[in-house]
Amino acid sequence: MSRIGKLPVAIPAGVKVAVDGNTVKVEGPKGKLEKTFNAAASFVVEDNEIKVSPADSTRFANSMYGTARSIVANMVQGVVEGYSKDLEINGVGFGANLKGKVLNLKLGFSHDIDYEVPEGVTITMDGSTKLKVSGIDKHMVGQAAASIKKFAPAEPYKGKGVRIVGEHVIRKEGKSV
Repeated sequence: MSRIGKLPVAIPAGVKVAVDGNTVKVEGPKGKLEKTFNAAASFVVEDNEIKVSPADSTRFANSMYGTARSIVANMVQGVVEGYSKDLEINGVGFGANLKGKVLNLKLGFSHDIDYEVPEGVTITMDGSTKLKVSGIDKHMVGQAAASIKKFAPAEPYKGKGVRIVGEHVIRKEGKSV
């Protein structure tokens, strides 16, 4: 049995949760989220709490209801507080520009990279080398940050590239003569 799955998810004031079969809809001050889960987990809303339990006693249901509970908790936190990731771009001549919903990245290639910002995610810039990816869906924010980072991950010799703030990049020693 999952220790995480057993814990109920508290519903803060100002948040509405509706369960329709395996679909959970969460609405709060920052927006609305909806997710359809596998039939292995069942959801019950009572006393300002969401309780998740396995739908049956199969091994798959026991392994999935903890994950479903974590996703529902992230949905509730997202509509109340939101999520964000900070990115920094390091390197001579490296930078970014935001033009509407298109992020133009200069990452040392012969051409610029245009990244179209997905729906539900906002990117703000502080200068040309600091980005803030934010939104209410934890998965979408993380995916957008990872997609931007994937264009030029920080390399180990000079540290040039895109990294998430706080991420440790293992540095290597250069050539020794």
